[in-house]
Amino acid sequence: MEAKSGLFAGSLNSNELVVIQKQNEPKAVKNLDGQDCEICGDSVGRTVEGDLFVACEECGFPVCRPCYEYERKEGSQNCPQCHTRYKRIKGSPRVEGDEDEEDVDDIEQEFKMEEEKYKLMHQDNMNSIDDDDTKYREQPLYSHSIGENYGAKLDNKEKTDEWKQQGNLLIETDAVDPEKAMKDETRQPLSRKVAIPSGRLSPYRMMVVARLILLLLFFEYRISHPVPDAIGLWFISVSCEIWLALSWIVDQIPKWFPIDRETYLDRLSVRFEPENKPNMLSPIDIFITTADPIKEPPLVTANTVLSILALDYPANKISCYVSDDGASMLTFEALQETAEFAQKWVPFCKQFSTEPRAPEKYFSEKIDFLKDKLQPTYVKERRAMKREYEEFKVRINALVAKSMRVPSEGWSMKDETPWPGNNTKDHPSMIQILLGHNGGDSEGNELPSLVYISREKRPAFQHHTKAGAMNALLRVSAVLSNAPFVLNLDCNHYVNYSKVVREAMCFFMDIQLGNSIAFVQFPLRFDSLDRNDRYANKNTILFDINLRCLDGIQGPVYIGSGCIFRRKALNGFDPPKASKRSRVVQVHSKQDENEEDGSIIEATDEEKQPLQLDKDTENKFGKSTLFMNSSLTEEGGVDPSSTQEVLLKEAIHVMSCSYEDRTLWGYEVGMSYGSIASDILTSLKMHTRGWRSVYCMPKRAPFRGTAPINLTERLNQVLRWAVGSLEILFSHHCPIWYGFKEGRLKLLQRIAYINSTVYPFSALPLIIYCIVPAVCLLTDKFITPSVGTFASLVFISLFISIFASSILELRWSGVSLEEWWRNQQFWVIGSISAHLFAIVQGLMGRFLGRFNAHFNIVSKAPDDDGEFNELYTIRWTVLLIPPTTVTIFNIIGIVAGFTDAINSGEHEWGALIGKLFFSSWVIAHLYPFLKGLMGRQNRTPTLVVIWSVLLASIFSLVWVRIDPFVLKTKGPDVKQCGISC
Repeated sequence: MEAKSGLFAGSLNSNELVVIQKQNEPKAVKNLDGQDCEICGDSVGRTVEGDLFVACEECGFPVCRPCYEYERKEGSQNCPQCHTRYKRIKGSPRVEGDEDEEDVDDIEQEFKMEEEKYKLMHQDNMNSIDDDDTKYREQPLYSHSIGENYGAKLDNKEKTDEWKQQGNLLIETDAVDPEKAMKDETRQPLSRKVAIPSGRLSPYRMMVVARLILLLLFFEYRISHPVPDAIGLWFISVSCEIWLALSWIVDQIPKWFPIDRETYLDRLSVRFEPENKPNMLSPIDIFITTADPIKEPPLVTANTVLSILALDYPANKISCYVSDDGASMLTFEALQETAEFAQKWVPFCKQFSTEPRAPEKYFSEKIDFLKDKLQPTYVKERRAMKREYEEFKVRINALVAKSMRVPSEGWSMKDETPWPGNNTKDHPSMIQILLGHNGGDSEGNELPSLVYISREKRPAFQHHTKAGAMNALLRVSAVLSNAPFVLNLDCNHYVNYSKVVREAMCFFMDIQLGNSIAFVQFPLRFDSLDRNDRYANKNTILFDINLRCLDGIQGPVYIGSGCIFRRKALNGFDPPKASKRSRVVQVHSKQDENEEDGSIIEATDEEKQPLQLDKDTENKFGKSTLFMNSSLTEEGGVDPSSTQEVLLKEAIHVMSCSYEDRTLWGYEVGMSYGSIASDILTSLKMHTRGWRSVYCMPKRAPFRGTAPINLTERLNQVLRWAVGSLEILFSHHCPIWYGFKEGRLKLLQRIAYINSTVYPFSALPLIIYCIVPAVCLLTDKFITPSVGTFASLVFISLFISIFASSILELRWSGVSLEEWWRNQQFWVIGSISAHLFAIVQGLMGRFLGRFNAHFNIVSKAPDDDGEFNELYTIRWTVLLIPPTTVTIFNIIGIVAGFTDAINSGEHEWGALIGKLFFSSWVIAHLYPFLKGLMGRQNRTPTLVVIWSVLLASIFSLVWVRIDPFVLKTKGPDVKQCGISC
């Protein structure tokens, strides 16, 4: 194909072809502004004649050609708006059902391609070429592509010859150039947006609108019908309802545009891993943070490190850095053992393509060797490797046992040198390269590098906990390896999908869209949870709903782990300015770079311009010439003239305590300081600068880890998140007004950030609303007057709409009903306990200055005995008081309500039912808390205990009221006779 024919993007596998830029393409006219695809958000583009592309001739619903062709081939073949069947447009492949259409616009080209396809298949069969060698040897791509069902498919070559004899076609039989077909493959997009099917999303949106209308009718009735004899209860309840309704609206608005994404790893490999050529995949630095070897066991950290070193990615492009903020010799020695074991584990994983690549999880999975018919070599190697891992665990456990007996003079290393970190709060910087790219395993295979660091700690300096450790890692890695991308993982989150880095590179390395992406966030999944997930540790509402919805706006927020960043974004630079679409030239290979050299140089100069114009780099990055030069390098990499001794000396310098003084670290550079929730604050600043983020959900969970299953630990975790959100709300980074001057933060994204910072305040109306039912039962009052037919219909309809909108939300998201219910339960539990105390701490810290939030490490040790002892362990904390009080209050109210109804007569039972419903609603939401509070109870179900006590109290009161053993005497009616007793 000649260069003047223009740039095309296509795929031999997915049968897609997109004209990205044609020679002398006419410029877009002004009146076409806003013609973006309603499915993926890209421009709808133009046809081969230069006209605006219109997919549906009936309604003109704007859809781009890739989405149009995908809908015709894989979808319903109908327009999303008018549901009219799409007609075939010139230049698009035929699909089943197009035979009856009378358009023969490019039938010559069609048969020409079929002939070439037949010739190629025939030639390949004669030469006995296997499938792997022939998957790229198909027909050359033109203004359209050929699929398996393309048009009136020819059954054999005779039909083609028959057409040739009739003079209808002029068939060219030129040989197919495999290099040209490969080049066309390299022009395909690496990822695409996949819209949620309208059949699932539209009913959900309609129900949300219906729920909003019913809310307006509900509040119109509630405000216009006060309760005269309980005006206080009425006012408080209406105020709480208004606040909770507003919080629901703020939470619901960003959920309007959920999307999914699809990546093409085969295209990434074809484009950046050509045969017999250097690998062009981008290097990546991976950060692991740990601080306490007791709460974060070394074996857990070792498994995370091993899963990283065994990633399905070029070994010379991976550098793993472990930050030990506890300066523990136990962690250091455990990593030394890990580096030695990795020389055996990494080759085994890559030889047999094992999943997952964390040995503890891998060997815990049961494999039926006879059923799967695995190779005897694999079975033998697996058994040998399992023995090696068991010995490795013995050595790690011996180190743990040794660390329990601390010598009086402190720890010493093997050469009798005192361990520099004996004083964990006052020690110098430490760094050691445990594995280097020059080293390898026993067979000489290259391994990723592994570096241990422990930044300097001095009592007079503020160290900023995890955010400070991340910034130290960012500087050290820039000096030693300086990869353009960095992956952040907690020490308990191992890699469960070895191709996860490739998934992210499908977004970052896309020339057209990747330059504006700051980070790719992945979902986190958790092991070692109880079967019912009592305390909603899975967080499926966050990972499977909220983040997917944000991905349809400006991108998800950073959640603290499982995220791959662009180093340029972390260094505080703005994204490159978007050029006009008509001038974009997409280049995907080195050959394309040579052909379009002028365009590339112009784009690169524009991107580098802000770096060259920055005159305050020293005040911004600190006094390290080597680090500043690395930070200003677009493609990453380290100066090859620098020796390893010079690099290590500079690494020690950049992680010293005083390096960040009088710099912008933590404010405009690196992870942000000023809040425990530094992850949310960091992503807020990036989005405000104009960066985008991407949420990637591969079919296999990319990362898995452990979560706190103890009630106290879980509440403390929720408390820390809530305090961090309030710190952002009360700071000058408050998302209500932060970044308005720049104007780069989208409105819906701003609303999402506002919701992520104000949500703890829902605890105030919620705890009041949980107490109101008990007050009504004790005082024999109610928050509403006697309702009529219309009001009853509104109340019932609103109640139904709440459940219907939730069910429809679960339908499009794939979240189970049980997971949703657990999330609702723990939302109530966390709100009336952790969120309530977070408000108190946040207000005291903001206005009184008497409280400083501390970063408390949550225990990440797995439950080895399998009996979930941590689940039933009770560790008393003040956070347990409010839910316990609310529960007891409601139980007393139910008992008092029954007693009052029995004493008052049958006419009181109707009003009692409504009051009992609300109290039962509160107790049902607090049930997991009560179950955790009561412990095992000799394995007696907690529900039986609660209802036994409740029913026993009610039946006792009824028995006292009846009193069958007392003789009833008859006498005069004092009310009728007027006798005063």
